[in-house]
Amino acid sequence: MKNSQYIGVGLILALVFLAWQPWIYVSSVDTYVRGMDPGKTAFGKPALFNLFCCAPSLVFFLIPRIWAKRANVFFTTINFAWALKNFILLSICRQGECPVRYFALYGMLVCAGGILLMSLLPRMKLPTPKKETTP
Repeated sequence: MKNSQYIGVGLILALVFLAWQPWIYVSSVDTYVRGMDPGKTAFGKPALFNLFCCAPSLVFFLIPRIWAKRANVFFTTINFAWALKNFILLSICRQGECPVRYFALYGMLVCAGGILLMSLLPRMKLPTPKKETTP
């Protein structure tokens, strides 16, 4: 894909933005859970590892080398797996109470999936093999 590297960088920036938006609202504790602020819950900072995975991925999107594209697939796969874990863990109902899910929780999962997809579609000019001539 022609612009996959730039789309990947844009999706990383969108994921960084979504890390500070409210993901869920827990009414029993009366708190919003954001990616970088768990409020009054014991969730920790669920988006912190996403940001750690996005930092090298952002650099690898911009480096036009084959080793960078392969390393990028590794980091974006881990990023997507962590985003899926966050989505499942934060959106499930506990003890009969379901949290109110906000757009940023869904957007985080979609952005992580898009980043993974863009890392699988790099635009690279590969060297052509030389033809052997027989005498």
